[in-house]
Amino acid sequence: MLLKLILFLVIGLVSGTVGTIVGLGGGIITVPALLFLASRFSEVEHITPQIAVGTSLMLVIITALSSTLSYARQKRVDFSSGWSLFLGSGPGAILGAWLTRYFTGGLFFIIFGVLMISIALLLTFGDRLKVGRVKWSVRREFTDAEGNIYRYGYHRTIALTGGFGVGLLSGLFGIGGGALLVPLMVLLFRFPPHVATATSMFVIFLSSITGSITHLFQGNIEWMAVLLIAPGAWVGGKLGAWISRKMSSTALMWALKLAIAVVAIRMIVEGLS
Repeated sequence: MLLKLILFLVIGLVSGTVGTIVGLGGGIITVPALLFLASRFSEVEHITPQIAVGTSLMLVIITALSSTLSYARQKRVDFSSGWSLFLGSGPGAILGAWLTRYFTGGLFFIIFGVLMISIALLLTFGDRLKVGRVKWSVRREFTDAEGNIYRYGYHRTIALTGGFGVGLLSGLFGIGGGALLVPLMVLLFRFPPHVATATSMFVIFLSSITGSITHLFQGNIEWMAVLLIAPGAWVGGKLGAWISRKMSSTALMWALKLAIAVVAIRMIVEGLS
């Protein structure tokens, strides 16, 4: 029992820390971890892909709230842009959560694995993509805690459409959606990276609430796992925000990409077997 308790706490701490640093939300670690534990321990063998996603999304709320509060104190969150993106991601998360009922175990493993590999590739090569500048319908001027002024903007229709897609994946796979939202903000709308990461966590917090409510009504949340993982997720959210401000996350990013690829391949093999 002590070993399982430690495992749950470590899952929360790692997913919260890593997810906050890169704006992922942590679900990309939580979902595979829960499915792995379900295959090893009889007490949690009832955790299906749908329950893993619903439980993960509930935990993403905790991680995202913790990191958003920390980022807000650092004056890195553009709340106005965040609310605009949530107008798309909120409904998308509801639809994604509802669609999980149609996934079988093997199909879920395969699609999730492919998505994880895609995210790893996006994290690796996203900054090399040559994306044409989007015409802004909304212009933003943001001043951070150091007094630096940034000017950027976004197109309302593209923001709503992109936000909807991010929310859909969030509700469907419980990953938070930040791995797609941050590149969208940086590559298309020219958000400063550190503002994009922080604002992404705020959007993830809001959309995870709507997705979790849908999963709650479908009975897709394992509350014991939430209670055991939540403390680590909360601490990880604050730790990740602190690390992202104090030191370079380059090495951690490469470790994350490697971990994503390894887990993705394992899940695809599991789905095909």
